[in-house]
Amino acid sequence: MGLGVSTWMIKIFRISVVPCALLALAAFHSNLCAQSSDNAPATLQGSVLDAQHRPIAGATVYLRVQQGTKSAATTTDSKGSYRFTSVKPGQYSLRAEMAGLDDAVFSSLFLKSGETKRIDLAFGPSKSSKTQPQAQPEFFDEPQFTVAGVSDTTNFGGHGSDTVVRTTETLAKETISLSAASPPASSTTTASEEKSLLDAVQRNPESFEANHNAGRYLVSANKVREGLPYLEKASQLKPGDYQNSYQLALACANIGDYPRARANVQSLLARDNTAELRHLLADIEEKQGHPVEAVREYQRAAELSVSEPNLFDWGAELLLHSAVEPAIEVFTKGNRLFPRSSRMLLGLGVAQYGRGSYEEAVKALSQASDLNPDDPTAYLFLGRLQAVNTIASHESAEKLSRFVRLQPTNALAAYYYAVSLWRQRKGADDAATSSQVELLLQKAVQLDSKLAPAYLQLGILHAEQKNVAKAVSDYEKAIEADPRLEQAHYRLAQAYRQAGESVKAQKELQTYEALSKETAEQLVRERREIQQFVYTLRDTPTQAK
Repeated sequence: MGLGVSTWMIKIFRISVVPCALLALAAFHSNLCAQSSDNAPATLQGSVLDAQHRPIAGATVYLRVQQGTKSAATTTDSKGSYRFTSVKPGQYSLRAEMAGLDDAVFSSLFLKSGETKRIDLAFGPSKSSKTQPQAQPEFFDEPQFTVAGVSDTTNFGGHGSDTVVRTTETLAKETISLSAASPPASSTTTASEEKSLLDAVQRNPESFEANHNAGRYLVSANKVREGLPYLEKASQLKPGDYQNSYQLALACANIGDYPRARANVQSLLARDNTAELRHLLADIEEKQGHPVEAVREYQRAAELSVSEPNLFDWGAELLLHSAVEPAIEVFTKGNRLFPRSSRMLLGLGVAQYGRGSYEEAVKALSQASDLNPDDPTAYLFLGRLQAVNTIASHESAEKLSRFVRLQPTNALAAYYYAVSLWRQRKGADDAATSSQVELLLQKAVQLDSKLAPAYLQLGILHAEQKNVAKAVSDYEKAIEADPRLEQAHYRLAQAYRQAGESVKAQKELQTYEALSKETAEQLVRERREIQQFVYTLRDTPTQAK
């Protein structure tokens, strides 16, 4: 995991690298990547990760010919991914750069004719955290809020109806999942790399480097329990090594040994007060059920290193615990500092919605979809808001229309666009819009026969058209696809009553009431597990306004 309104101090990215990179890329493609009848071009792709193995957006990746001067460059997208296409077969080196971080380097790789290879690069800790561990934090202006504790109350914060609160909670959990996303370990070279590292340990079992490299690689490949013994052995051989101690703490956290992980991190913090240690400690505190300690550690990490992951995770933690105003503050600053981060806009949009600022929420989510049009996440968030709100949004409809064009086989794309059009229709007499909505909903259920909400919306449409028989059939299909869809039972009860089947109507109404009660009880349990932050906002003219 990980993620104030004053002045900020940040390291300025070397923005001049972008046009230079484009020129270099053009030269690279013309001189190195030309296709020939004998050598089919290769493709190189992968991800750039931070020290916690999470994607980094905006990093510059250089591909250079071994023992040559020609190179190409590209920039990672919002998912931390890069890609070089039409590359001439041969020997290359790969390097990723990011302001404030040591370069991540893959010194030698060979691309075969027609091959598609994946190489992931991982940065180490920030340069400032290693060279100036006790320096004044980059982000030292205090935020305009203070988290004082947590409350056991199930009356969560937020604005408006319980529907708004419940939707905000659901989207907050999905926002949190964005910080845990990391690309799968993989590649055609994985098995050979692993064997090479393990062979090195066998040849020299008392080598710190061999044990550390093997352990770190296995942990990064999601083989944590296999990598742990090598890291432990390396720790015995060189107890004071920062990188190995950090990897050992990370491995312990990954297998759920939080007390040991926390002890290791605290020991390291006594020597080096780094952002990555604060961030890891925050993850551990959250896993152990200490949200106040966790959010404070996320804040300290962001103060020490104003990075996109640190700010996002700080804001996401605030959002998860229903502190929407503080989350808005953090995500707003994060968006200003990292305008190309789509997930920062996603977090901001969800927080704005939780506050009741529907138009602002739609604006933020729409901007996120513009940053990365091929990523469905922003569209799904927009669609969720349209599905639970009766307010028509032309901006949402426009973005969801693009979602359908880009992903014509995505059932949710058709469903959410249908809902957005339904909100904009001019009434029951708007036959043209109703017909378009019906076609989209029918397409959605053809693509996914288990998409219960689409059947439900078809039933609502047919009920408005006074076609009770079709409405009953639609509601029944919705319940077959999802027996716990409360609204389907409620509307089916109404349709049965209109059809004169009072016994069936009463049965569906009883089912609806029972499901509603179960849902309410489940929400109470979940809200007790995720406690609400108790926070105060400072009185400033801007806040008061």
